[in-house]
Amino acid sequence: MDNVAKIMGISFPKMTVEQSLQMLGEVVERKQNGLFHVVTGNPEIVMSCQHDRELRSIIEEAGLVTADGIGIVMVSRLRGGHLPERVTGCDLLLKLLEVGNRKRWSFYFLGADEATSRRSAEVIREHYPNVAIAGRHHGFFGKEEEAGIVKEINAAAPDFLIVALGAPYAERWIHQYKHSLNAKIAIGVGGSLDIIAGKVKRAPEIWQSMHMEWLYRLIQQPSRWRRQLILPRFALRALLYREKRI
Repeated sequence: MDNVAKIMGISFPKMTVEQSLQMLGEVVERKQNGLFHVVTGNPEIVMSCQHDRELRSIIEEAGLVTADGIGIVMVSRLRGGHLPERVTGCDLLLKLLEVGNRKRWSFYFLGADEATSRRSAEVIREHYPNVAIAGRHHGFFGKEEEAGIVKEINAAAPDFLIVALGAPYAERWIHQYKHSLNAKIAIGVGGSLDIIAGKVKRAPEIWQSMHMEWLYRLIQQPSRWRRQLILPRFALRALLYREKRI
């Protein structure tokens, strides 16, 4: 379809950050049954989907899959798909908070360590005073605690459930409880709470405009070097991949 770019079998709608924001705003405002799952799809997720059928099924069932990473966008353009821009979990979350501050949306935050979770909530209250923080819980919990967390989320009934558990664990967690959660939209946002809390510094805009945020993060966090090895592998496999015609 003209409005979708396929990368290694995964469909990415050709939507900008603003278009994605508008879509989610409409989802929040309308009456609906069931949770709307947003996946911020990066190269790691796409690569994992090539051998993990369960994860691929989760991604295919999502209401929206955004292009989280310049690698996704560049491959789409080289293959003629032309995704307009990257739509990262962090960018999307910050935009949602901005609009939510005007519309008084409610958010529940799940993930990060306790100190980061607490600090990110403080920063959000300071910068977006009209946003309702319906609740929060750190991401270091055991299986035996999950029922209680789901119960807490359901009691809060947030517009947005923000899950910062890391990919693809966040996607699996959301999908596992999809039919039990009383929230309108759930989004996996990776390490966005670390950035909001100031634990990790985001790349300056000049680095982002040059599509070099990945390098800035690597300089900041050298321990990420193993994760970065997947990028050239992704680019090569994605460019050689033969999409199935329907």
